[in-house]
Amino acid sequence: MSKADNMLAMLWLLKSRRRMTAKQLSEELGVHIRTVYRCIDALCMSGVPVVSEIGRDGGYSIPEHIKLEPLFFEADEQRALLHAAAFAREAGYPSEEPLNRAVSKIKRYTNSEQLERLERHESSIEAIHPPTASSLTRILHEIEAGIDRQSSLEIDYATGYDVITQPRILDPYGLVHWKSKWYAVGHCHLRGEIRCFRVDRMRDIRHTDNAFDRPASFSPREYVLDSLLSEQGSESNPHLVSVHIQGLPQALDDLCAHWLLSQALVERTAEHAVFRLDEHMLYTQVAYYLLSFGGKIRIIGPEELKSGMIDIAESLLKYYQS
Repeated sequence: MSKADNMLAMLWLLKSRRRMTAKQLSEELGVHIRTVYRCIDALCMSGVPVVSEIGRDGGYSIPEHIKLEPLFFEADEQRALLHAAAFAREAGYPSEEPLNRAVSKIKRYTNSEQLERLERHESSIEAIHPPTASSLTRILHEIEAGIDRQSSLEIDYATGYDVITQPRILDPYGLVHWKSKWYAVGHCHLRGEIRCFRVDRMRDIRHTDNAFDRPASFSPREYVLDSLLSEQGSESNPHLVSVHIQGLPQALDDLCAHWLLSQALVERTAEHAVFRLDEHMLYTQVAYYLLSFGGKIRIIGPEELKSGMIDIAESLLKYYQS
């Protein structure tokens, strides 16, 4: 039997009988006594309150007041877990090995008909993400370790596409997966405030002895969304510009589904959409995205945006003609 099977068997033996020695467990299960010791240690580490008593009448036991309810998953719960595991793998989930072990345990305790159905469900939903580099997986593991220990990390960070890096000290509060990228969120000692760091721009990472306390109610996910959307600005922002776009309904659907533009949508009809966008972001980011729609959309206003897109198109033409 596997280690997991041995642990489960010992668990129920100890619960069904008052006390058993290591030798009795060894003989009952047909395993070496060292295997019994290892499994007992593993049970204790997993939170099972195994009591060890020495002496003539000693042995291992589980207190009578402890209830060990078997954990069973219904068919739709099993399917949901398998689908969630598929999404996690494709997102570059750093703990794929223990995830696969957990999925194997779900499959292990099923009959042939249930197993066939599970494997059919497992292949029925798939996600496509860019492949995650092995070096990124290693860094994600290191960040997770820092989060778990609540210890600061020293990282070499590239702020852009340059190869030059800058050392930073980070108190990691959490990891967020956003638009196929991993972000580490935490307190930056250099800036003296909470910052968001792209994990793929970390060139090296080292643990330190400095301990920190994570804010009790802090949500890395909410911080990432708030920081990204704060660039868009609020209604009181004097730099907001109204953008009127006409186009094919399908093209406008894709345009309005963009994570930023969906937050800035003011009015929508079948062939028209009006947005309120920060002026700086409009001309540095959004204008380039609008060009990707080609002739499927048309800028109605403002005139400055149309002129700006003409300048961008002309500069790209000159660049590729040179």
